[in-house]
Amino acid sequence: MRSRHATFPLFAVLSWGVMFPVLASALTRVDPLNLTTVRYLLATAVLVALLLLREGPGALRSGGRAVEVVVLGVLGFAGFNVLTNLALGHAAPQQIALFVATVPLVTQLVRWVRDGVRPRPALLVVSLFALLGVGLVITRGRLDGLGQFGVGGLLMIGAVLGWAVYTHGASRFADWSPLRYTTLTAVAGTVTMLVASAVADRTGLQHAPAAADLVAVAPQLAYAVLVAAVLAVLAWNTGVRRLGAADAALFMNLVPVTTFVVQTARGYRPGVVELVGAALTIAALVAANLVTRSRPAAPTPAPTPAAVTDRPAVIDPIALVSR
Repeated sequence: MRSRHATFPLFAVLSWGVMFPVLASALTRVDPLNLTTVRYLLATAVLVALLLLREGPGALRSGGRAVEVVVLGVLGFAGFNVLTNLALGHAAPQQIALFVATVPLVTQLVRWVRDGVRPRPALLVVSLFALLGVGLVITRGRLDGLGQFGVGGLLMIGAVLGWAVYTHGASRFADWSPLRYTTLTAVAGTVTMLVASAVADRTGLQHAPAAADLVAVAPQLAYAVLVAAVLAVLAWNTGVRRLGAADAALFMNLVPVTTFVVQTARGYRPGVVELVGAALTIAALVAANLVTRSRPAAPTPAPTPAAVTDRPAVIDPIALVSR
């Protein structure tokens, strides 16, 4: 059963890993912040439409949790994306990807701070091995340049922390469907990105894209919106619900590895150290799955009367496109 649940975060991280090469060409026509804002404007519109269709207008209400929703949306959507885009101006993409791989460790620390739940030693160990594998993939065994990461590193620390808090926050909305949590937090994050982008355009920090530029990058936007922003985020939050934040976050190690594989398919030839790193990361994730399976099963709670509804409590994001 847990293997089936693992397909959700796996789908998400593979989608995000493919996204970086897909968007690379789009960034030559549209500024990073504007591209991200357009992407999430479209994605949020799709999410709102899906939420209205499946759960009705009442699901758009925050139920007295507006402040928490806004904070998580700003940290998870706006914070991660904006800070990552800014960091790309100060550091190489492979260094950025290496920081993304720290999400599992940071998520466990956030859970420790907020809930008082100490990370299981075995999961910490496999997280460190997975991070080591990603480091070998990204740096090809040369770590001498990481010590001078500077401003970009500080920005990425903030970005990773924001996504870790967002991932942990999903587990605190157990009474909401993943679709509802994703949509309402996406609205908050998108509004923040829209304001930031407008300010950057008006102050000359970037230039508003022309219609011809947006048409030129339409294929990249289609993937980034429908797959990487809608289906992947829904799958991620569903995975967090079913596996827990700490276990789901382990899959983030595959994001830079996936990007590496895509680049290899496009003609890049990896070295032995990179192949060893990829194998180490995959082995660590398999070990994490085995460690999780070895936990004693929690006692099954007594059944409670179900509310009369024709909507499922958990959305299968892959099934949405097959109907």
